[in-house]
Amino acid sequence: MEREALPGDPRVIVVMGVSGSGKSTIAALLAQRLGWTYEDGDWLHPASNVEMHRGVPLTDADRWPWLAAIAASIDAFRREGPGAVVACSALKRTYRDILIGERRDVRLVYLQGDQKLIAGRLATRDGHFMPPELLGSQFAALEEPQADERPIVVPIARHPREVVESIVAKLRDT
Repeated sequence: MEREALPGDPRVIVVMGVSGSGKSTIAALLAQRLGWTYEDGDWLHPASNVEMHRGVPLTDADRWPWLAAIAASIDAFRREGPGAVVACSALKRTYRDILIGERRDVRLVYLQGDQKLIAGRLATRDGHFMPPELLGSQFAALEEPQADERPIVVPIARHPREVVESIVAKLRDT
């Protein structure tokens, strides 16, 4: 499949949101839709971070090496092309500054949903190391992206394919 060109020629799109917002699903579908590479930030967690499945939220100190690994991956995608979509919670501005910072060819997509909707999704999900009990800590840590981050904000209540088409339309309009 040929890589779709978008205005502003982003090289990487980071899809962010709390656990259960659909990051992996939406990012994978978006990558497929654009003919780009997909990477899930969860793949880059050190083994110690997977301890979160025991019900202990990660600290910022736990996250720094993980964020550095994702940023290195983003830089590799930017150098090598042809384009990539990366799923990562990126809940805080400081995290996004590491992942995106001054990289003007990296765009941010924020999957926005309320806690009740996402809790319902988490209740039906199997096999993920993030337990539903930690959702409250995710919302407590969430710092929604600000205008200067140039986020594409999309509500997640619709079907994933509709969410993806909404993202593509917004990317084309920017």
